[in-house]
Amino acid sequence: MAALTLILTALVSGCGTPREKTAPCKRPANLTSYAGMGEDCGLMRSINPDKAAALAAIQELAAGDDE
Repeated sequence: MAALTLILTALVSGCGTPREKTAPCKRPANLTSYAGMGEDCGLMRSINPDKAAALAAIQELAAGDDE
């Protein structure tokens, strides 16, 4: 039983240091200092220019969940 618990613990914990597991979204400083080699993303544009319509859609979705 102890061996099974040990194996399950090892599988769940995965690989990596505790620091890597607690902050996976932080990139090391030596990687963030380089410029990205990808293509330019282009101009940004507004996705929801009509704020009232967006809020009405959110309210409609929220009301639909209560039914």
